[in-house]
Amino acid sequence: MMEFIAQNMAPIMFASLIIFLLIGYPVAFSLAANGLMFFFIGVLLSPYSGGSINLAWPLLHALPDNFYGSRVMSNDTLLAIPFFTFMGIVLERSGMAEDLLDTIGQLFGPIRGGLAYAVIFVGALLAATTGVVAASVIAMGLISLPIMLRYGYDRRLASGVIAASGTLAQIIPPSLVLIVLADQLGRSVGDMYAGALIPGLVLTGLYMSYILIMSIIRPNSMPALPLEARTLGHGVMSLLVALLVTSAVSYAAYRYLAPAHGDNADILGATAGVLFIYIVAIADKRLNFNMMSRLAQQVIIVLIPPLALIFLVLGTIFLGIATPTEGGAMGSVGALFMAAAKGRLSLDVVKQALASTTRLSSFVLFILIGARVFSLTFYGVNGHIWVEHLLTSLPGGEVGFLIGVNMLVFFLAFFLDFFELAFIIVPLLAPAADKLGIDLIWFGVLLGVNMQTSFMHPPFGFALFYLRSVAARVPYLDRLTGKQIAPVTTGQIYWGAVPFVCIQVIMIGLTIAFPQMVMHYKGTTVDPGTIDYKVPEVPGLSPLGTPPADGAAPTGGGTAPAAPDLSQPPSFGDPTPAKPAVPQPDLSQPPSFN
Repeated sequence: MMEFIAQNMAPIMFASLIIFLLIGYPVAFSLAANGLMFFFIGVLLSPYSGGSINLAWPLLHALPDNFYGSRVMSNDTLLAIPFFTFMGIVLERSGMAEDLLDTIGQLFGPIRGGLAYAVIFVGALLAATTGVVAASVIAMGLISLPIMLRYGYDRRLASGVIAASGTLAQIIPPSLVLIVLADQLGRSVGDMYAGALIPGLVLTGLYMSYILIMSIIRPNSMPALPLEARTLGHGVMSLLVALLVTSAVSYAAYRYLAPAHGDNADILGATAGVLFIYIVAIADKRLNFNMMSRLAQQVIIVLIPPLALIFLVLGTIFLGIATPTEGGAMGSVGALFMAAAKGRLSLDVVKQALASTTRLSSFVLFILIGARVFSLTFYGVNGHIWVEHLLTSLPGGEVGFLIGVNMLVFFLAFFLDFFELAFIIVPLLAPAADKLGIDLIWFGVLLGVNMQTSFMHPPFGFALFYLRSVAARVPYLDRLTGKQIAPVTTGQIYWGAVPFVCIQVIMIGLTIAFPQMVMHYKGTTVDPGTIDYKVPEVPGLSPLGTPPADGAAPTGGGTAPAAPDLSQPPSFGDPTPAKPAVPQPDLSQPPSFN
């Protein structure tokens, strides 16, 4: 019995961890306690393991180095997490979400399902600026859900749209989960951001496609805004004219700057065009020139600051100007400036943002410390080898491995959130994926899309809990119409999330089927077969560097040099003069010493 337990320590240890988590113990303490308990058991059972357990008491001395070394406390990659968290919370307190939802809702309001489109669009913008799911879901639940209920939106559809659009912060950079995945996979955060950008935009498009299909199939479930609700009036044509003017100014600036700035001229030109139209919109609103419609003014004034912040963060990272940590720091400063410009920056806002950032960072840090304790023991019992053999032996090769891993992560996402999955599961999966030749950036983005479902899984999805906390539980009177609005039930929230979970599963399949959506981060690949090698010609020599075989004269004129005599060794000349010959002595006479 002792031999059986000793030789199967790895699966027993992993199963016990799952049991601890299902019982409800905190993740960080479950990891650390499980690791220490099995370390003690492993040392005692080591003589019975036949060499499969490599644990000894001095190995515990490696824990301080794991805690204070490059794995945890000195890890520069993880430093980006508090910066992006602080940036997102300050932006959420600045009122940016309210302005965006109101303005984009007015822009899309005349079409059927316009509010749902606005929620998805704003969710993608908030994802690219805040990167925090809780802030996005709570803000849109407080602002958009009452408006959608006021104008007759189906409760399940409205709840699902808000919860799903908030989870876009998981896959659209600067996502916190992508930072953690890059750290656990040993890859660059910038490459992970570049690889995840297109899948995030494709997923946003799939959400909008679902709204379009539902607006055709069930038009009464998402009516357009009535005329009296469109407070900004009409003005789409004015907005289109403003876009044309921006394009013209950008192109003119590009042509002017191209000779001096080269490849950077396009970015500088676009910046000049956007800055020009932004100044014009502000001047038009403040001085009442009325060159633009109110709708065009509001869209330009509200959209450009968050887009500028996105460029400040992601643009500098993608261009190689800043690291993700530096980009997060610049984003935090930019968020403070935006909050100050709106008059929302105060000491209380900074205190709340710092407190929330400290809580989340401590949560991540304690999970990572517990994961280091667990991995020390798990590797000591050859658990990584057991997991690698288990996964690489799945039928179907690479595709079978990807399907099996995604099914495992999808199942565990019912019970664990993305931080727990990233710190517990990913380090076990990465070696097997690397051995099968799978690109780890592609693998990380694939897992990121899959982990996104952990926020949407009934009954433990955190996005559903966030929405439940702000949705009406009892009937209430609408402050504008005076009508009584029925509450949103928990069942409606759960059923509304189901179609979007299915869309996320479809997105996982698309990422597997079309890996180039992610692999573009490597840039353009060069086919060695298309490279043309040219050897320069030397006068008097053939292309291969040998004298002409036919004795033809060289192209430069003159006579052809004589072919060397290869039967003799080469002569390099005598660098020193020859010495005179020494006369031979006459040995027939005795020597003379005179």
